[in-house]
Amino acid sequence: MSEKTPQGAATPTSKNTSASENAGVVHARIDSLNAGLESLKHKSGQATRILSGVQSSGRLHIGNYYGAIREFVNLQSQGEALYFIANLHALNSVRDGAKARELTLETAAAFIALGVDPAKATLFRQSDIPEITELYWILGTVVPLSDLNNAHSYKDKIAKGAEPDYGLYGYPVLMAADILLYDSDVVPVGKDQKQHLELTRDWAGKFNRQYSAELLKLPKALTRDETAVVPGTDGQKMSKSYKNTIDLFGTDKEVEKQIKTMKTDSTAPEAPKPTENQPLYDLLKVVLQPSDFATIDAKWRESGGTGQTHGYGTFKKALLDGYFATFSEPRKRYAELMNDRGELERLLKLGAEKARGYAGPVISRVRAAVGL
Repeated sequence: MSEKTPQGAATPTSKNTSASENAGVVHARIDSLNAGLESLKHKSGQATRILSGVQSSGRLHIGNYYGAIREFVNLQSQGEALYFIANLHALNSVRDGAKARELTLETAAAFIALGVDPAKATLFRQSDIPEITELYWILGTVVPLSDLNNAHSYKDKIAKGAEPDYGLYGYPVLMAADILLYDSDVVPVGKDQKQHLELTRDWAGKFNRQYSAELLKLPKALTRDETAVVPGTDGQKMSKSYKNTIDLFGTDKEVEKQIKTMKTDSTAPEAPKPTENQPLYDLLKVVLQPSDFATIDAKWRESGGTGQTHGYGTFKKALLDGYFATFSEPRKRYAELMNDRGELERLLKLGAEKARGYAGPVISRVRAAVGL
């Protein structure tokens, strides 16, 4: 669960790690996750319940898709998938009500347009589940302050200049409540979210011991491949906080500008291009189909040619063409959904009803245990 990076997203690439290696394994991540999910299936034969969420704190970009949403689409057929729009978490950074509402609908429309099927997965808005804030408070009564003081997410954001308010401080408790409220079996996590899941398990165990009953299920991690980081236009991890994204649903002109202004070096058109620390090359590898990338890769490495055939502008056009080949249909579907807000609201309300069906038994046994 994340800030427009999935909650459970990978950490930025270290300077000593090849971005090319990172981009090159993105296409293999689904097979790895499926193998992990298979090992976590219920021995009883019951469907595995999978939970993840994305904060509605800004525009989605292609890093969100290749880093998580594509996996969500695949996982929705592998068990009982619950995906939520984390609009309560988003209040930590979005302080405009109209904008917050719009971003929530944009995120929901993006999920559906990119392949999350409300008939297969439970897609819902976090704030539509009143039980979540109740469990958030009840669970918080057993959370040690030392755990919150040592939370990586809190310390990292403070180090980057964020204001140390309660929303940021209590973020891990709300995330734990998100996970525990639905009797989740597994949660897809990346390196930067492992601590949150560990804390969730610690607090759930402490709560169960406090009330001498197995009230909260301890979820397991479905570990992401940490080498699969989608590079941004400047070579860092793609993130809106770095202003290096390629938007999924920006206008054609906005996307074209984001790609055409990408960072490149001064290698002459007729010379072979370096493949290390080259975000354009890395993104071509991520976005293009393998056969199309093989053609581009050969041209990238060969000598000869002119600016029109082998210049970086030609390769940027190939990336732009690949982008539209991949996302044209989702972009059309997104536009349709955003023009039918009533349908989006209907789907979110249906998802909330289903999610509350999962949450009801959990909050009922918690309330009974604590005396409410």
